[in-house]
Amino acid sequence: MIRKATFDDIDVILGITKACATYMIDQGIYQWNDQYPNRKTFENDVKRSELYLVEHNKKVVGCIVLTPVKDDEYVPIQWFTKDHNIYIHRLAVHPTFQGQGVAQQLMTFAEKFAQEKGYLSVRLDTFSRNNRNQKFYETRGYKRLGTIYFPLQSDHPFFCYELVF
Repeated sequence: MIRKATFDDIDVILGITKACATYMIDQGIYQWNDQYPNRKTFENDVKRSELYLVEHNKKVVGCIVLTPVKDDEYVPIQWFTKDHNIYIHRLAVHPTFQGQGVAQQLMTFAEKFAQEKGYLSVRLDTFSRNNRNQKFYETRGYKRLGTIYFPLQSDHPFFCYELVF
């Protein structure tokens, strides 16, 4: 089941994202750290009603943010579409539940949500050193368009992707 997150869910979400960060670091992928994602970021996501959770047997196992807000870092990217897009951020699935279709479920939800709301495309970024994520998005039909940087997260770039409906 996928539902909107509440403030009461934030501690669980932080536990999931910290477990994901540790899992990625163990694989040499330095995508997330102590600075990101953080409590304030998730509190803002909840305030804007943009954070969704996936539950398995009444236990939160993953999350995704769906927002129409275009971050400044995305401005230089030559996107396929001009306006009315939705952005995916902070997709996370607890490592214990990875490889079981949970991320697919969250992405299908996001894409269906975007289409039902009349968005022209879904946009996202993923870490350039996270080959698994790149393959995941490309398999779903996302096209890589450009490179951006998040200096608080890594010295390495992030790749931007877009799926047009």
